[in-house]
Amino acid sequence: QVQLVESGGGSVQAGGSLRLSCAASGYTYSRYINNRGCLAWFRQAPGKERERVAAISAGDGSTYYADSVKGRFTISQDNAKNTIYLQMNSLKPEDTAMYYCAAREPLIACGMGAAPTFGYWGQGTQVTVSS
Repeated sequence: QVQLVESGGGSVQAGGSLRLSCAASGYTYSRYINNRGCLAWFRQAPGKERERVAAISAGDGSTYYADSVKGRFTISQDNAKNTIYLQMNSLKPEDTAMYYCAAREPLIACGMGAAPTFGYWGQGTQVTVSS
């Protein structure tokens, strides 16, 4: 089993910052994903497809970003706490969405794979950016 619990969403004005957290737990996470798999943040705005925002390889810490957030968002992990973070700076109204934490076993390279390749999801946390 894998449990992913997000926190840290909220409302902010354009140009502001937020930090999202995702706490992971469960036997499957500890056995197959921690220190080996791929962890990611996705977002989904109303009427749009779920978009991969950032990912981090739990093994070597390599990071991957969507072009739309490069230079503004930073994904990181704290292995001791089984937690990943998404630091979001210079937020724009178009960043408004529900943000989801996701995880998968190391089946394919962490830099690849859209939402269907991730088998474990959190409940989501809302981020709203006003102009």
